[in-house]
Amino acid sequence: MEDAQPDPTVFASHSLPRDPRLLATVTNVYLGTRVYHDTLHVSGVYNGARGSTHRAVLPSPLNVRLEAPAGKGAQLTQTFALDTNTGSFLHTLEGPSFRASQRIYAHRVLPHVLAFRVSIARVAVGSRPIKVLLRSAFSPESPDLDLHLGPEFQGFSALPQPGTSGHVSHGLSPGGLSNGSQRECYWGHVFWDQDLWMFPNILMFHPEAARALLEYRVRTLGGALENARALNYQGAKFAWESAASGLEVCPEDIYGAQEIHINGAVVLAFQLYYHATQDLQFFREAGGWDVVSAVAEFWCSRVEWNPKEKKFDLRGAGLGRRAGRQECGCSWAAHADCCTMCCGGLMCPGVMPPDEYHAGVDNSVYTNVLVQNSLHFAAALARDLGQPFPDKWLVVADGIEVPFDPEQNFHPEFDGYKPGEEVKQADVVLLGYPVPFPLSPDVRRRNLEIYEAVTSPRGPAMTWSMFAVGWMELKDPSRAQSLLDRNITNVTEPFKVWTENADGSGAVNFLTGMGGFLQAVLFGCTGFSSPHRVTCRGVTFDPLCLTDISRVCVSGIFYRGNRLNFTFCKDSVMVEVTAQAWPGAPQLEAELWPSGAQLPLLLGHKVSFPCSAGRIQRSLP
Repeated sequence: MEDAQPDPTVFASHSLPRDPRLLATVTNVYLGTRVYHDTLHVSGVYNGARGSTHRAVLPSPLNVRLEAPAGKGAQLTQTFALDTNTGSFLHTLEGPSFRASQRIYAHRVLPHVLAFRVSIARVAVGSRPIKVLLRSAFSPESPDLDLHLGPEFQGFSALPQPGTSGHVSHGLSPGGLSNGSQRECYWGHVFWDQDLWMFPNILMFHPEAARALLEYRVRTLGGALENARALNYQGAKFAWESAASGLEVCPEDIYGAQEIHINGAVVLAFQLYYHATQDLQFFREAGGWDVVSAVAEFWCSRVEWNPKEKKFDLRGAGLGRRAGRQECGCSWAAHADCCTMCCGGLMCPGVMPPDEYHAGVDNSVYTNVLVQNSLHFAAALARDLGQPFPDKWLVVADGIEVPFDPEQNFHPEFDGYKPGEEVKQADVVLLGYPVPFPLSPDVRRRNLEIYEAVTSPRGPAMTWSMFAVGWMELKDPSRAQSLLDRNITNVTEPFKVWTENADGSGAVNFLTGMGGFLQAVLFGCTGFSSPHRVTCRGVTFDPLCLTDISRVCVSGIFYRGNRLNFTFCKDSVMVEVTAQAWPGAPQLEAELWPSGAQLPLLLGHKVSFPCSAGRIQRSLP
């Protein structure tokens, strides 16, 4: 690609990508499309039932292309630019006598509006008319919806006015709102990607938007309760693939039945939000407690007591409880045929971890640690809210099996895992970050070394960023940098569109991969990923400059109603509270480790200190 502008926030080129999937996206909270694409999507509008559910295709009136008149194209220079500052796409035609441009954008204040604007300016003295073409391929037809032209007044009167709120979030899908038609980018479904990979970044800067994502889970709790009932368990089982209702809409039953770790990711998002905001109203009155407690009930009904080991197991046998069902014992590779014969095609017993190369396993260490975390948080939240809770929550949390091999000093991915078996993606290395779990430096290192060597190069984009975070925690900047460099191979030109896989296949505009990379920078470089991370006690920091990076500044971090700037280099750290954005925001301080020194963080005052670990926390009276 030949860059046409030096601004790092503008991705510009003199040509478009050959693969139309990699065209720039134009999206707001309600509408989404790709430039020069015949389809747009509306948030929350799906078609199809269960496994065929997908974002409904609507014709895009924004599919209009600025062109030069016949015979004039050779005299003009074209530039295509995605401006990430304004969220707009700009196409410019420039010749000896004029400059014409078309800006395409999704309105930020009026979410029901997608628009384009054309402007023409003379660049030389003259009086002859200037002509350009606007070529439209719009056709008011949809394969999913029966469309009728309604009165314009009704359409315009339904638009929200500037400053008004009330839009309902329908969740974030891996390819965003611009993608998700049938057989495209996971059909617009919402996965764990929202809760584990995207949510932490959003929370640290935009807590109101983070709450809106949690409200999506609250609204779809009814579907999650029904999913659990369908599997013959108590509580709520959030869908591996969710749409408008929260019912399972995954086209392949095995994932919906076995990837129960989605529940742990959902609760982890609620936990992070609670720690960062202390928004008790959300948990008391707006459904937050209902979600957390329902997941706790599911886990307690899903585990089984192992009298020999005196531990709770998360095994596959539990899915065989329903009448007439037998365990098929099939391998994942042979699952499709075998499951149809012995399971009626509904589900196959077992648990599938994030590593989807292995299905039907017992005691997935990642899943079991999430069970432990969910139950501990549910009990702690119950105490804060004054809610009663069953003793079994903590009994299961403290008694669940967490596989560990003391001889090789690492965590096997599941019961029976042998080092050297290939895994699809980040799994065990998610323990420590983003999943809070205490690990000694030696065990953390062994987990990273063992699984880095066997992780498939064909895995999804977010994988290497989590290995990078681990090496940052262990203060190995060169190794972390090399893994982030591998992550960058998923970025395509010219508009820096991320793809799910490094070879360009899979989902495009892959928000999940972007989320993983941003977490590596936001949580890894700053040390916010350290074992204590973001908790009710504070935000832990332990900064590290990567290779060839001399200074990092993160502006606008949110914690407990305060806005902070966090800047560091090799030798020093500077923290400034720039605003108290929420009423009643407490005064903060920086506690430095190991000295224990406590430095007040006063509004508008910059506080500097030698580079060290510590915690930003509430000042005690």
